[in-house]
Amino acid sequence: MRILLCLFAATTAFAQTPMEVLHARGNVYMFASDSGNVTVQIGEHRDNDGVLMVDTGTAQMAEPILAALKKLTSKQLKYVVNTSADLDHAGGNDIISSTGGTRTAEGRGPLAAEVNIYAQDNTLTRLSAPELHIPEKGLPTMSYEQLKDFTFNGEAVQLISEAPAHTDGDSIVFFRGSNVISAGEIFSTVTYPMIDLARGGSIQGEVKALNHLLELTVPEISQEGGTMVIPGHGRLCDEADVTEYRDMVTIVRDRVADLIEKGKTLDEAKAARVTRDYDGRYSQPKWTGDMFVEAIYKSLKQGKQK
Repeated sequence: MRILLCLFAATTAFAQTPMEVLHARGNVYMFASDSGNVTVQIGEHRDNDGVLMVDTGTAQMAEPILAALKKLTSKQLKYVVNTSADLDHAGGNDIISSTGGTRTAEGRGPLAAEVNIYAQDNTLTRLSAPELHIPEKGLPTMSYEQLKDFTFNGEAVQLISEAPAHTDGDSIVFFRGSNVISAGEIFSTVTYPMIDLARGGSIQGEVKALNHLLELTVPEISQEGGTMVIPGHGRLCDEADVTEYRDMVTIVRDRVADLIEKGKTLDEAKAARVTRDYDGRYSQPKWTGDMFVEAIYKSLKQGKQK
């Protein structure tokens, strides 16, 4: 299941790198770019069918995303789900939310924006922070604590909180009929998971979230294929890819935990280079192996203090 259908790739004036549109399976597509991945579910067979989008990318990617969507379908965008408050997942809310039909905020009546946006409670709180300057039409109007499920485009859709992991507001989206999961920032094929301690992130929660993701995935043949998983960044994956990532995160966590048990300082833990066998694949300038080790070290120390 390594052969993917690339529907089209386009470079636009709004993006420095191409965006690829891949058919994941069923009703679900992956819009992939170096800025991050967007998941799109499309219904085409009934009058009330429409489009559900998981994450909206950066503000700069919003117009290319809408252009790509227009090439795929004439159906109206009705729902957006933000898997975190990161602006590479929610930065396009303002622009993209202006493309659908009238929306209603729970308990607040009609709003000027036109797409209903779902988010976990803590993600809503963070996106509403005044310093982000997000217009009201780009803010979530519906939130949930642990789980929100509904049927859209003829299939069951589950919005599942995985917090705390990357932050205290992470979610995944499971399209049960298509057998596709959009994993947000808890899973990547190109970088270590960013454990954002300032926003409630936790290394233990990250491992727990990856284990839960694996509980939901079902392989097809010889651990390949089956449930497709769209990472926050990187290529389209299946259960085997998530297993490899979970194992890497667990191994590095356990190495750091062992150094803590031996009384090593943070500087000594970094000097031990416990990520050296993974840095070639996952270490990036914005989130290096040393940064990952520091986040794990501090997260584990915080856990011991509670």
